[in-house]
Amino acid sequence: MPDLEVTSHLSDDETEEVSELVERVTHADGLHPLSEHVWLHVRHGGDLHDQHFLMRSDGILVGYAHLDATDKVAGPSAELAVHPQYRRNGIGHTLVQSMLDEIPGQPLRLWAHGEQAAAIALARSMNFIDSRVLWQMRRSLRAPLSQPNLPAGITLRSFNPKLDMDSWLAVNHRAFADHPEQGGWQLPDLQRRMQEPWFSTEGFILAIAAATGDIAGFHWTKVHGASGHAPHAHEEIGEVYVVGVDPAWQGAGLGRALTIVGLQYLRNLSLAQAMLYVDATNGPAIALYTSLGFARWDTDVLYSQDARH
Repeated sequence: MPDLEVTSHLSDDETEEVSELVERVTHADGLHPLSEHVWLHVRHGGDLHDQHFLMRSDGILVGYAHLDATDKVAGPSAELAVHPQYRRNGIGHTLVQSMLDEIPGQPLRLWAHGEQAAAIALARSMNFIDSRVLWQMRRSLRAPLSQPNLPAGITLRSFNPKLDMDSWLAVNHRAFADHPEQGGWQLPDLQRRMQEPWFSTEGFILAIAAATGDIAGFHWTKVHGASGHAPHAHEEIGEVYVVGVDPAWQGAGLGRALTIVGLQYLRNLSLAQAMLYVDATNGPAIALYTSLGFARWDTDVLYSQDARH
């Protein structure tokens, strides 16, 4: 059995090891094994509450798991990646069990990206059940787009880091008050993403209330797969990264208009497709995106331990 090491912070060499493993997994499976949140932590060496599980065989990193114990209510969450050439040898099971041993008495939540048979089998074998499902939806950017119908009194401009960071965080918090992951962002969360190679102020579109100058809503777009970005096994693709509307402007059609504006921006970059993530239980959002030509492409599943076992 490979050797296991647990650390609270990744060295530069370990970060490079994990990055190489993630690249191998991405090319083998056609999708990135770690969420953006975890990938950012990996690239920056980790965060205060992170734990990294590294499994090596003859000096080769064959398995990696990330344990985040930040959420004291829902419990620790985890993601993992196993080297394609070392699968079916119990590495995934050992990583999950090691994380369970690290947090005795606490419920573990386990993310799996894509509906892969191996992930499903591992979850079932360790008494994990589905607790949340995210859809990845896609649409062609070559298909027609309707014109955005912006509410009266709204103008558009790009995000300005010198002016907008605090006010954007406040709007983001109000818009996603019921969404603990997005609504809980603090300044370091925003700054960390602004340091990423894919960040573009032009693709971060703000809707401004002309009467007050306040941010009424926003559409933050993203481009995956461009040169120098995190590894991806596909051509460049645009993402509807975050669309948010201040509660004072909800119901005015601003969210739909901003979504279209962002899609137009991505199309003007000569991208062929756009993608987004949406909670499978969010019927209104799915209906909106479906009406704009999006269709379900893939699924991410959050597994939680079955309390009956």
